[in-house]
Amino acid sequence: MRATIIHGAHDIRVEDVPDAGLHEPTDALVRVSQACICGSDLWPYGSMPHSDEGARIGHEFIGVIEDVGSQVTGFKRGDLVVAPFVWSDGTCDFCQEGLQTSCRHGGLWGRDGVDGGQGEAVRVPLADGTLVKLPVGEDDALLASLLTLSDVFPTGHHCAVTAGVSPQTTVTVIGDGAVGLSAVLAAKRLGAERIILMGRHAQRTDIGREFGATDIVPERGEEGAERVRDLTGGDGTHTVLECVGLKPALETAFAVVRDGGTVSRVGAPQYAEVPMDFPVFLRNITLTGGVAPARAYIEELMPDVLDGTLKPGKVFDRTVALDDISSGYQAMADREAIKVMVTP
Repeated sequence: MRATIIHGAHDIRVEDVPDAGLHEPTDALVRVSQACICGSDLWPYGSMPHSDEGARIGHEFIGVIEDVGSQVTGFKRGDLVVAPFVWSDGTCDFCQEGLQTSCRHGGLWGRDGVDGGQGEAVRVPLADGTLVKLPVGEDDALLASLLTLSDVFPTGHHCAVTAGVSPQTTVTVIGDGAVGLSAVLAAKRLGAERIILMGRHAQRTDIGREFGATDIVPERGEEGAERVRDLTGGDGTHTVLECVGLKPALETAFAVVRDGGTVSRVGAPQYAEVPMDFPVFLRNITLTGGVAPARAYIEELMPDVLDGTLKPGKVFDRTVALDDISSGYQAMADREAIKVMVTP
């Protein structure tokens, strides 16, 4: 079969790899119908050292089950399913606590002999604990929005939930990428009436307004922080959703959060130290967030997608064929696309 291999920075190739197949009785074989490129995929795309062997990549996909192992009870051939961005057993103590990203028996797509999501098919380990059945057809118009349930929308939701967003809180979202826009949508869903989106790309912030942003702040750094404080009577907002992953974004978050407030970070951090010095300590700021346990949120978020209340699929603004996936990576790296869908 064909699958995406990353060989180093800016070196994405589609190559022939061994066909996906069942290895364990708890596996399912899924033919991928839609996949996508994640913002976190851009970090190795921008900096990975060269590798002759390369590595499988991709962790967001929807597909049709082609075969199941003898111990799989929840799915059958022909089911349309969405896969969260990690696989998990659904039964260990961490999974039962809603922290599938810490599953004692789970793992990451594209690692340890498991297929990556950007290919024609994927062997899904621990299928009963990992996959979620979609009650629509393979050509349904909702598939773009349902695909966001694999990662980006639950990640934005996790950011808002861990920050404690509610109708009583004001919100600043830092970052106008797909995760930031999803965080805006999640904050609106949780009842926030004041949502300030810090972003400078009109195509993206226009979607942010559609998703629920009440104010747009294009300035960055101290100028941007001062603008947010001006909009909030000098205090900043109760919650800040940091969706970038760079240290300057986190510094901005501390600058715009209200005393006693909460900063949640879900941008994959590209820094080793957190700048929470004594002045931040004196303000009683809480820092939370982390990798989103997407599997824990899918069933909660899906009904609002199915009935059209939420349309997170609007973050997809480009679709490419699998053989042209390198152009999708480049478009996202150049900020010419918000999020790219891939159709094998």
